Amino acid sequence: MIIIIFMSVPNIIVVAGSSGAGKTTWLCRQMRDIAAVDKIIYYSPGTGTVPIDQNRIATEFPGIQVFSDGQEVEFFNQIPKASAVYIELGFYLELGAVAQLLNNLTYCAVAVLPPHLKDSEYHAWANEIVRGAPTQTSTAETLWRAASNGQVIDENSLEEFWHEITHGAYGIVTRAKGIFDVNDGRSLYCDFVAGVPQTDFLELDLPRHLEGRPQRFSGLEVVGKNLNQAALRQTLSDCCLSDAAILQYQQQVKEILLEGEQV
Repeated sequence: MIIIIFMSVPNIIVVAGSSGAGKTTWLCRQMRDIAAVDKIIYYSPGTGTVPIDQNRIATEFPGIQVFSDGQEVEFFNQIPKASAVYIELGFYLELGAVAQLLNNLTYCAVAVLPPHLKDSEYHAWANEIVRGAPTQTSTAETLWRAASNGQVIDENSLEEFWHEITHGAYGIVTRAKGIFDVNDGRSLYCDFVAGVPQTDFLELDLPRHLEGRPQRFSGLEVVGKNLNQAALRQTLSDCCLSDAAILQYQQQVKEILLEGEQV
């Protein structure tokens, strides 16, 4: 157990809620309003080797210090120096266990929940309820994750794979998100919530990687019922390009970019 004594207590916000309801989206709005003037730190425990939200936030807000699993000591040491602290709890974490971790901290608990959810453990826990996306949740849902660091996916194959994921080919998917390096060197963020209009893939504000395999995070997270995890893993693997194909695509992109500069 980590025991911390604060000389002064910063503004600490702990956010929890249903899968896909919009926790990270709500956090990004808060950060955007104050990121230019304040020191902000962000921590999301329990994501293991697939820290999708941490990487999205670090890319969108490069001035924010982002912490993942294994960096708990560093995170707590930075709290007294921060003007705003955000802790995001995945739906798979027990609120009681997290409360023990935060027992010595004074914080505001915010729950982001779908409008139809009127009574839950989040309502009893939260100081503030935020109306989120109209997601459908179930206690029978399974969480599946896979890291794909160093892999490159053909963008057309990614689009086909994402369509299969979101249209029932691997089970009843209620939530899916991922970050992928594609063949033209870009890093794309993919996001799906059942019942919410789909959005196009978002290009992350990262430099194109056109020199071999990328040394940065990529990975996939899927939430749903009756998930065919073996098929998900195999299809993800099948979408990944060989070294030769990666080099060929990268050379083509370099030539195209060079031609564009010369025009």
